[in-house]
Amino acid sequence: MDMLTTEQIEAADLKDWRKLGQGFHARYVVDGFGEGVRLVAAVGQAGDVLGHHPRVTMGDGFVDLKLISEDAVYRDGDGREHVVEWVTEKDLELARRITEIAAEQGIVATPSAVTVVEFAIDTAHAAAIAPVWAALLTGSTEAQGRGTIGTDIRDATGRVPILWFQETDEHETPRQRFHLDIWVPPEIAESRIAAAVAAGGIVVDDSQAPSFTVIADQDGNKACVCTYLSADEPATPDETPETPWSVDR
Repeated sequence: MDMLTTEQIEAADLKDWRKLGQGFHARYVVDGFGEGVRLVAAVGQAGDVLGHHPRVTMGDGFVDLKLISEDAVYRDGDGREHVVEWVTEKDLELARRITEIAAEQGIVATPSAVTVVEFAIDTAHAAAIAPVWAALLTGSTEAQGRGTIGTDIRDATGRVPILWFQETDEHETPRQRFHLDIWVPPEIAESRIAAAVAAGGIVVDDSQAPSFTVIADQDGNKACVCTYLSADEPATPDETPETPWSVDR
């Protein structure tokens, strides 16, 4: 199914929803967990009928929904087709039904409250450093280029924000303006670090492991693989630490 243009999405006039990034988002305000569950259950039934479902996040007083198609078709300037993640007509169809369900249940949307966070790195070496970041963020390089024609890092389960790469001219390694903390269970920290190194990353500092280990890509961009253990506690898969709180750094 063809990906929709911004104009096509706006023409649908679905006031509960907002197009952010690649997806279509809505936040509904609910009076307690039970009301949220009832909304999600009804949305699930509607999705079963249409053969399409939203991604759902529930919290205290809200239900967040994201609609996106993993099989949207994008045609480049040469007419070649690419399968990408984007909004399609089936997302609009389900959004219409969800809007009706919310109205029937007396639940109000707060479209101004929806937010999506993405991270970007300026680099002249996107193809080289992308596997490192895919491994750091998701544990493997499979997330690189998923649902896009570029090198973006997109986790299939939505555990982490999208990371994309802004192409720049060749330059000396600058001082990094930000870094990411990737919090993982202690028992997988070593495998996550190993995956990043196998993809081309470098261990810059492991003196505070397993609390945190600093990894850098080939451009010198740094991230920390973090756990709640302090530097002097071993990470053992079959043992739960007696003090499972994070260590201040």
